[in-house]
Amino acid sequence: MDSHASSDTPSTAEEMNIFERYLSLWVALAILVGVLFGQFAPTIPEVLSRLEVAQVSIPVAILIWVMIFPMMAKIDFASVLEVRRQPKGLIITTTVNWLIKPFTMFAIAWFFLMVVFAPLISKELANQYLAGAILLGAAPCTAMVFVWSTLTRGDAAYTLVQVSLNDLIMLIAFAPIVIVLLGVSSIPVPWNTIALSVVLYIVIPLTAAYLTRRFLIAQRGQAWFDEVFLARIAPVTPIGLILTLVLLFAFQGDTILAHPLHILLIAVPLTLQTFLIFFLAYGWAKAWRVPHCVAAPGAMIGASNFFELAVAAAIALFGLQSGAALATVVGVLVEVPVMLVLVRIANSTRQWFPASSPQC
Repeated sequence: MDSHASSDTPSTAEEMNIFERYLSLWVALAILVGVLFGQFAPTIPEVLSRLEVAQVSIPVAILIWVMIFPMMAKIDFASVLEVRRQPKGLIITTTVNWLIKPFTMFAIAWFFLMVVFAPLISKELANQYLAGAILLGAAPCTAMVFVWSTLTRGDAAYTLVQVSLNDLIMLIAFAPIVIVLLGVSSIPVPWNTIALSVVLYIVIPLTAAYLTRRFLIAQRGQAWFDEVFLARIAPVTPIGLILTLVLLFAFQGDTILAHPLHILLIAVPLTLQTFLIFFLAYGWAKAWRVPHCVAAPGAMIGASNFFELAVAAAIALFGLQSGAALATVVGVLVEVPVMLVLVRIANSTRQWFPASSPQC
């Protein structure tokens, strides 16, 4: 990393809170606690598993809403009106996220899980892991990207525009892409459950967050909303995520104990996909001479995943004990260390981009 980047770029310790900084550790601990619950207190997950409506686990749905709501509340959809500023960045982000990423995820995951690792994974489990990868690939990041943007000195306002636009596209594109790719891979497509998942895990929390945001800003002002309300609800997301993972792994315990190597095998295509999408978007931005403060977070959005949605959809579609749910959680496990490597790459290559711009 050049001296300029190292002196001006925020350090991980300065900009990431303890949960974000050690997310992989917390996920690993959640795996351990969940497995222990499943082995030594199986009655708890068994009772919770019966609380379902239309194949949707009520406890998990509540925890997912708890996770997602604070992220959705940050989104100012009025900012989408700013798309006229740096349109190249938005073209790159949306094209990579929706026309390329889901399909490269499918191709890479299919090749490794169904071909390279075929001697190590049963076909049934490989299909389930592939389904989890598909769900990850169809959901670009909406929350942690704000952390990656900060660490690369990204344009915060423009990052918000990119995330807001991707959220709006997700409302209409997530379900069709998942249906197509599950169909291509010969995985049974539960159409009704996919539609229900979109309503439950995108439409409802997004609508609730939007209405809450408008009401509180009207009553207390933008500054109070940003500095007080968002700060107060911020810890809710990690709590919801960890509790969801504990519950998930309480059901996954037998699978993990029987196939511990599978976590590593699932991580291989997910990691390769992350690097591929980052360099594709980042290289395109370099070729188009997009400012670094727009290019870096734009590449991060596609490289990382909205894993909260992917986990929720996997549970709703295939169940808490499914290989698809396990694959989405492996995505959570590998995301932070891999994304931190990409942050370092982005910061060390800042000189590749225009030296000055109105945004940077």
